Amino acid sequence: MRWEKAFKSAFPVSIPVLTGYMVLGIAYGILMSTKGYGPLWTLLFSMLCFCGSMQFAAIPFLVGKFQPVYVFLLALMVNARHLFYALSMLEKYSGTGRLKWLCIYLMSDETFAINSTAEVPEDMDRGKFYAAVSVLDWSYWVLASVIGNVIGNLITINTAGLDFALTALFVVLFMEQLKNRKNAFCGVLGIVAAIVALIIFGADNLIIPAMVIIFAGLIIGRDRLCD
Repeated sequence: MRWEKAFKSAFPVSIPVLTGYMVLGIAYGILMSTKGYGPLWTLLFSMLCFCGSMQFAAIPFLVGKFQPVYVFLLALMVNARHLFYALSMLEKYSGTGRLKWLCIYLMSDETFAINSTAEVPEDMDRGKFYAAVSVLDWSYWVLASVIGNVIGNLITINTAGLDFALTALFVVLFMEQLKNRKNAFCGVLGIVAAIVALIIFGADNLIIPAMVIIFAGLIIGRDRLCD
């Protein structure tokens, strides 16, 4: 009964993720179908490798030359941001018992955004609320990707530009964040860090250097952020 209450409380705050994941997940499923992967493979990939941006990036490698070291390094760079997510969630996930490991495994950008800001009802266990949000977001992605794969196998459509869907989402989220003046510093810092990393390290190696620059900038500017 307590779990039912946790999911009922978590569902309303996860609706924005549901709408976003339905679009992105369906796009991912359709792209998987164009590479010859059916619903079962798509289901397994989304269930076990729950990392939307890396799933999109990994599609070409599924049908290309076997490059395990390169794929490992790419996955590390693409998902390096989760290192910073994890550090900021240590306090929130402390004292949640075994549910902490589930929340860590199911961490995504959107789940982090919800669990780091949502107000947990006073009469509810924190761990169950965070876990409910995590499971709901994960299930949205899995369901949407399978739906997309089925659609892709049933109809023939032009998929040119479909892999840009994830980038478009991040652009929209970034623009929304900039509407709040308190987030302006972080937004400008991110742009500057990306440009500096691009110039120095090149397009293929900018992710981790950019994140290091951002991390250093946040530490230096922490007083400004706390005002």
